[in-house]
Amino acid sequence: MKEFDYRSDLKNIPQKPGVYQFWSDAEELIYIGKAKNLKNRVSSYFNKDNFRLNAKTRILVGKVKKITFTIVDTEIDAWLLENSLIKKYKPKYNILLKDDKTYPWIIIKNEKFPRIFWTRKIIKDGSTYFGPYASVSMMHTILGMIKEIYPLRTCSLPLSHENINAGKFRVCLEYQIGNCKGPCQAYQLEDDYNQSIAEIKDILSGKTGTVIKRLKKQLDESVTELNFELAHRLKLKYDSLDQYQSKSTIVNSSITDVDVFSIATDEKHAFVNFLKVMNGTVIQTQTLEMKKRLDETDEELLSLAITEFRDRFNSESREIIVPFEIDLPDKGIRFTIPKLGEKKKLLELSEKNVLFFKREKLNQYEKLNPEFRTDRLLNLMMKDLRLNQLPRHIECFDNSNFQGDFPVSAIVVFRDAKPSKKDYRHFNVKTVVGPDDFATMEEAVFRRYSRLLEEGETLPQLIVIDGGKGQLSSAMKSLKRLGIEKEVTIIGIAKRLEEIYYPGDQYPLYLDKKSESLKIIQQLRDEAHRFGITAHRKKRNKATLATELENVPGIGRTTAEKLLRHFKSVKKVKEATEVQLIDLLTKSQTQSILEYFKQKSR
Repeated sequence: MKEFDYRSDLKNIPQKPGVYQFWSDAEELIYIGKAKNLKNRVSSYFNKDNFRLNAKTRILVGKVKKITFTIVDTEIDAWLLENSLIKKYKPKYNILLKDDKTYPWIIIKNEKFPRIFWTRKIIKDGSTYFGPYASVSMMHTILGMIKEIYPLRTCSLPLSHENINAGKFRVCLEYQIGNCKGPCQAYQLEDDYNQSIAEIKDILSGKTGTVIKRLKKQLDESVTELNFELAHRLKLKYDSLDQYQSKSTIVNSSITDVDVFSIATDEKHAFVNFLKVMNGTVIQTQTLEMKKRLDETDEELLSLAITEFRDRFNSESREIIVPFEIDLPDKGIRFTIPKLGEKKKLLELSEKNVLFFKREKLNQYEKLNPEFRTDRLLNLMMKDLRLNQLPRHIECFDNSNFQGDFPVSAIVVFRDAKPSKKDYRHFNVKTVVGPDDFATMEEAVFRRYSRLLEEGETLPQLIVIDGGKGQLSSAMKSLKRLGIEKEVTIIGIAKRLEEIYYPGDQYPLYLDKKSESLKIIQQLRDEAHRFGITAHRKKRNKATLATELENVPGIGRTTAEKLLRHFKSVKKVKEATEVQLIDLLTKSQTQSILEYFKQKSR
């Protein structure tokens, strides 16, 4: 296959803003990007330093067989063109926007006595559209509230003045039940109807407070004029709108026409939340899921999401609240990173929403595909613990003894972040005398991995030592003796503050107490402790029981342990018959045991 000669394509690329496209062998568009300077940006993919690119980008570059470009006048034009092309062609290596469904709008129809209803299709006929609404239930709630406060027509009759004056129409059931004031027979004048439409536009624009103030003034005037019937109707409207506003308002009304964005990411996905705030009221909200393709940064992902949301919701807000600096080429937009006050509360509200959405989505994925959770946890551990490979095989060591007696070392094994109990092992300490925890750890680690090496078994990617610097240093001695200290990663966990220690590093690593990585390490440590304690107790109990049998004349430790292995307990030895005992012991030992327990029972 002929190698792609990028130099000939680069010669034709100008140093101007625009959008570039990468094509594969199969004439497939695989990537679209924007640039302030097309020549410099495209050249950066193919220069001698491209080894600095991440692995996914190097794969992309290796597939490029043709480069095309489109010149635009400004950076803003490049930004908008890139977004529209990505949405249209969905290239393989661009970020995948996973939510591309059509959302509903509320329409105020351009006609005499306008109707209000919802639609998913926008027609440029002079009608006014509000939305789109990411939450269909929220949209229906708003329409229901409007219908309750403002009786409007729902029919599609052509209500021209000529038709109304000619008496072509008759009121319907909607008029009879109070849902319409009958403009078809001039029972409601156009000015009164349009006043209701104006108030509804204010409400849908987030100016609920303005409508409430107007209603309050009209209410006071009607009471002063003793028009109590009108006052009652206005009071019902006022209460309904006040209740609606109390559920929607989260900050003071001085914050007008602001977009708020926040982002949460993991290894493969990004989630971006958008809040639209008008006059202190959140009037639109949505969270978008994005699938990473080329290890994009949070800044790149959020920039793309801002473009997508503002295009989707037709937002023209000049202020955008964000959690960090964003480089978007629109000088008319002011980015705010709040530290205190009401805007900070808005950002925190957005962050709460995006984190909740992320948690729910990941839970769904993990229920449908348990391997997804495993991969996520292993990638998280690799990142948190600074590992160079996924810790699919982890082993944890713990020592147990009672004042130096009955020492036992326990090894528990986790595979793919789950206990593998068939691989658990414990060692009876052989070379250590007395309560020397460091020497015990050194012996256990050496015996474990010398045996794995002898048997040709694979080594774990991560070893966890229950203890601090001392135990970790002892374990490292054994790894160095075996010559495998560079083949595995070993850490120690100190119980008091849950500190993570690395060999040769005097400063510990502190993981977040809620970190899933820390929880897995704690689970390993606790499981090793449980398994070690269980083995230690069995050894101690066996030794205690054997000691009691050794009190029988003519019975030594070896014979005592032989009896316990067969009968399982001292009680069953005591209850054994002469026939049962004679199969294991000599005649004199059998008589000695029978006589011993006979005297003890008196």
